[in-house]
Amino acid sequence: MISKLFKQIFRHKLITGIILLLIISGGYFGYQKLTGDKNTAKYITATIKKDILIISVSGSGQVSVSNQVDIKPKVSGDVVYVGVKNGQEIKAGVLIAQLDTRDAQKAVQGAEVNLADAELTLKNTKGKAEESLATAYENGFNVLTETFKDLSPTMSSIKDIFATLLKSSYSSEENDIDYYQRLVRLYNGDSADLSYWGGGAESKYLNVQAQFDSVQKEYWAISQSSPYNQIDIVLNQTCDITKTLLELVQQANNLIEQYQSLVEKENLMPPISINTSNGQVSQLSDFRSLIVKRVDALSTAKLSLVDKKEAVDKAKLDIETQYLAVEQAEHALSDAKENLSQHYICAPFDGIIAEVNSDIKAGDSILTNTVLATIITKQKIAEISLNEIDVAKIKIGQKANITFDSIEGLNITGEVVEADTLGQVSQGVVTYGVEIAFDTQDERIKPGMSLSVVIITAAKQNALLVPNSAVEQQGGIYYMQVVDDAAAIESNQAATNVSGVIIPASSLRAQQVQVGLSNDIATEIISGLKEGDIVVTRTISSNSNTTQNQSQSNGQGQMFKMMR
Repeated sequence: MISKLFKQIFRHKLITGIILLLIISGGYFGYQKLTGDKNTAKYITATIKKDILIISVSGSGQVSVSNQVDIKPKVSGDVVYVGVKNGQEIKAGVLIAQLDTRDAQKAVQGAEVNLADAELTLKNTKGKAEESLATAYENGFNVLTETFKDLSPTMSSIKDIFATLLKSSYSSEENDIDYYQRLVRLYNGDSADLSYWGGGAESKYLNVQAQFDSVQKEYWAISQSSPYNQIDIVLNQTCDITKTLLELVQQANNLIEQYQSLVEKENLMPPISINTSNGQVSQLSDFRSLIVKRVDALSTAKLSLVDKKEAVDKAKLDIETQYLAVEQAEHALSDAKENLSQHYICAPFDGIIAEVNSDIKAGDSILTNTVLATIITKQKIAEISLNEIDVAKIKIGQKANITFDSIEGLNITGEVVEADTLGQVSQGVVTYGVEIAFDTQDERIKPGMSLSVVIITAAKQNALLVPNSAVEQQGGIYYMQVVDDAAAIESNQAATNVSGVIIPASSLRAQQVQVGLSNDIATEIISGLKEGDIVVTRTISSNSNTTQNQSQSNGQGQMFKMMR
């Protein structure tokens, strides 16, 4: 009985052992089938494609208004009108309140009278001096006219008499004027001063005649309306040539009178008759008298112009002083008008009256620091704080997206309008204020509400993009794992999901790339890859082999070294 029992037990153990062996073998082979080879890894991949890359900076803050002003009078006075109420929407320039203007209006009127008096005094001071100078030039031109009116025919007569003097009255080769010089020099010797006639009498006369003709042409070229400087030139030239002409006539007359005096004194019987010489002296004396009058008139005209010019120069100081008086009167009038305008207290911009001082009523006296009302703009803005890294990317005009904590679903756009130049330090952290103006206004948005802002600092169209997880870096060089054999992925397409896809190691290579802009999601590839390339974004290793990732990572490093 006992032996049968042991045999039965042995038989059952054998069967049990065989069953256990089959179970263990099946489990082993099943496990191997499920887990695969210990050197096999799965990958998550991505295809490089072109898209828009948006770089942004985010921050949080509160709703504010673009401007808020306490309206205060700039002058003291009695209130005569208050015309706004709380919540009233008003336009820039609308009258909010008015002070008593009677004294200010009187001040404006007085300033206007003072300005008119100063302008009249300036006009008279300036006008008298200029009028006097204009009269002097008018007289000077008239003197020129009279001079040439008299001298033109006189020069014709002088030409005739010199034609006689430059000929011989007694049929000699020696002309009369040379004879007069020789006889005077013969009897008077060194006492006779005849140096004027050096170079010859004919040359002297012709030179004077040429100068006169030249000046007369200058006179014919001007008129009474010509510029003062042109009249000055002709007047001076005419005065000079008239004096030169006077000297010619005077020297000729003196020479003949010396000759006559010598003939009488020495009781000579000269070949030129006394009647001839007397006639010459008489004509020259008449010419001299006429020319003297013209010289005097010209000299007087010149002196008058000098006096009037000096008077104008002297008056310029008075005119400048009077100009200052006019300018001061203009400033005084401007100040008086400005003071008057400040009695009318108007809205400085379009906005809403947030609060009116209910204590102020018509008839009350107020001072300049009294707040009459507070006005705010309808334009609301977002005020946020950014750190020193983010604020360096901010520029005026950048677009922004704004959401509100208390208004679900409201999303509006805006634009950066201001960024602080100086930061504020709090607990060792520097922050900068940034203001974003809303593109649209919504009545649900109230000052003080919390908000979040995303500011777009850069955007690039058609950028070649890869997920950030695909980019690896070593020694300042960027690279990626690229799948050379796309079929390796396609053959396992059904398994390509979050669990990864199996790719043979021979289908992977490390590719050096040059990167550009990036955000939190994607990086721009500038060179090294093209659109459609497939890259590894993540490696999924078997849970049963914890050392496989490290070994694989080291292998990638060695592969990167080979690539370099």
